[in-house]
Amino acid sequence: MSIQPDTGLASFRRGTWWSLTGTTAFVLVVLLGRRILTAALPLWATVACMAALAVTTVASAVLLSRRLAGVPPNGQPVELPVRPPAGWVLAGSAGAAVLGGILLPLGDDGVWAVAPATMVAVVATFLSPRRRGVLLAAAGAAAAVVGGIAALAFGSGGADGWLRAVLLPPALLAITAATLLGLLWGWEVAARLERARRLSAELAVTDERLRFAADLHDIQGHHLQVIALKSELAARLAASDPVRAAVEMQQVQRLATEALRDTRAVVQGYRRTALHEEIANATRVLAAADIDARMQIDPAADADRLSETSRHLLGLVMREATTNVLRHSQARRAEVDYRVDAGLARLQVRNDGAIDQPGASPGSGLRTLAERLTAAGGRLTWERDGDRFLVAASLPLAAGSGPEAG
Repeated sequence: MSIQPDTGLASFRRGTWWSLTGTTAFVLVVLLGRRILTAALPLWATVACMAALAVTTVASAVLLSRRLAGVPPNGQPVELPVRPPAGWVLAGSAGAAVLGGILLPLGDDGVWAVAPATMVAVVATFLSPRRRGVLLAAAGAAAAVVGGIAALAFGSGGADGWLRAVLLPPALLAITAATLLGLLWGWEVAARLERARRLSAELAVTDERLRFAADLHDIQGHHLQVIALKSELAARLAASDPVRAAVEMQQVQRLATEALRDTRAVVQGYRRTALHEEIANATRVLAAADIDARMQIDPAADADRLSETSRHLLGLVMREATTNVLRHSQARRAEVDYRVDAGLARLQVRNDGAIDQPGASPGSGLRTLAERLTAAGGRLTWERDGDRFLVAASLPLAAGSGPEAG
């Protein structure tokens, strides 16, 4: 499964990317850049800091983009570690080291640790949880030690200043890592939920197919076994007892007729489910796919007012529309409206999240059903408006038989 450009998951992925890169760029460029420009640094130090800031920002954005691209869009569990581009890791780390080294003497409540904390947090997103914890713990301890040493070397402003210099850098690292990892975790959860939703829909369709296969097997298994045994018996009796062989063959003929009748009954039962049963089944299947299905049925639309043909054809439309929602959309909501108006039975099925044109294959799906409804004096239309898809069917209450076999 790939992420379609018009699905909610794709939008969430874009939002996650903008949140990750936007937050990182804001902290580095706006906050840290402003501090560099307002600090009383020599010209060479200011130029070096701005160049290192640019390199660190670009490297962070590239690495976060690569990490987000490493999350499979089908929601499969991510196998960590995902290998980051070594060149960008080295470039970003070098830039962060330059920024930290030049800004460290300022003694500005841990501002020197902003760039190094950002790079450590970005690299941590590529690691497994265990290695990630080790890296963050080691980096936090190192930041506290460096901050304490710098406070002693450059003057800390007393015990309170020294304590801030020790505690603020690891706290800054923890906040940065929690922000980036939290955003990435949200995307991974959403991808897994999307895959689970689609698997649930596929399982619902598979269960229906298995039910039909089981019904056919249960009904036909006995008939075919008896037919095989009696045919074998008749073949053995043909020479020694022709009269009994003829009786056995008559029974074989009767069993074959019954088997054919039962096969037709199974097929008709599968394909001629009443409309109200199809609507109830659609509710169950869509709910299994985590789709909010809203059913609006006019109390006056009594199924007994419909002819057998209308019930059959509208049932097929309901089933095909449900299948299209499951197979050709990333739907979160679906609406079914059924009512009787001016001698016509009207059925409408709406859904959001459309990503493909259902019934586009000539001679199948909705196109075939449209021909059958037209032959019965009705009409079937479908249209797409953005990510919204609508299937609308109408039939006379006493529709003609039409070509509905098969």
